[in-house]
Amino acid sequence: MRHDKLPSETRSHHILRSNGRLALWTGAWLLTTALMTFGARLFWAGNGILTLLAIALNLLAGASMILATIRHLQVQDELERKLFLDSAAITLGVGLVGGIAWEFYGNQPGSPFAPQISHLVLLMGVTFLVSLVTASRRLR
Repeated sequence: MRHDKLPSETRSHHILRSNGRLALWTGAWLLTTALMTFGARLFWAGNGILTLLAIALNLLAGASMILATIRHLQVQDELERKLFLDSAAITLGVGLVGGIAWEFYGNQPGSPFAPQISHLVLLMGVTFLVSLVTASRRLR
């Protein structure tokens, strides 16, 4: 059922629930990412089974976050969906182009930087937020 055709009170309820679910799964993914990263270093160094369990938990939380994002798009109206998808497209492009250039630069002899995946995640997060806020402000 398309939720952008619902009465405004019902639609608001669906959007609030969708935002909550998306926040919950995003938080779960962030927590499992921290557990996977720091647990293997600080709590169970060298225990391959616990590391694999943390990775599996992170993948499960990540998949749930992706499904929550898909469901979130389904409750948005056409304009909200367009803003989200445009921002996602810009983020994909910046992440791909910037990530490849950053990796190449970091692999050059004498480069003072060692490319890390966290750099790419930060770049993509900032790009998505800036592009979404910029697009939203243009509509005001």
